[in-house]
Amino acid sequence: MNIVGIAACTSGIAHTYIAKEKLIKAAKALNHTIHIETQGTIGTEDELAAKDIEAADVVIIAADIKVGGKERFQGKKVVEVPTHIAIKSPKALLNKIQAELGI
Repeated sequence: MNIVGIAACTSGIAHTYIAKEKLIKAAKALNHTIHIETQGTIGTEDELAAKDIEAADVVIIAADIKVGGKERFQGKKVVEVPTHIAIKSPKALLNKIQAELGI
C-alpha cells in the first residue's frame, strides 16, 4: 500500500514527530511505502511531492489541529485520526485501513 500523510499536534513539537516516526516504522514493518509531512511550530517539513500524492492509495492525517494543504488530496481516500491513535496503535490503524480498502 502506498501511503502519504500529515502529522500535526497542538504544540507542533513532540506528538507531531512521534506520530510520524510510529507511522513510518509500522508501515515499513508491514511492507508499505510511506511519506509523512509534518506541520509544526517551525513550519512544514518533508513536504509531500505531487508524484507521491498521485501514487498514494490512502492519505492519513494524524492531527490534533487543522492542517493546511488538504486540497492536494482531492479524489483520494483520506483517513483522519488524532495523533494518539497513530502513536499508540499505528500497525492496527494501517491494518484497518488496508482491510477497508481491500488492498
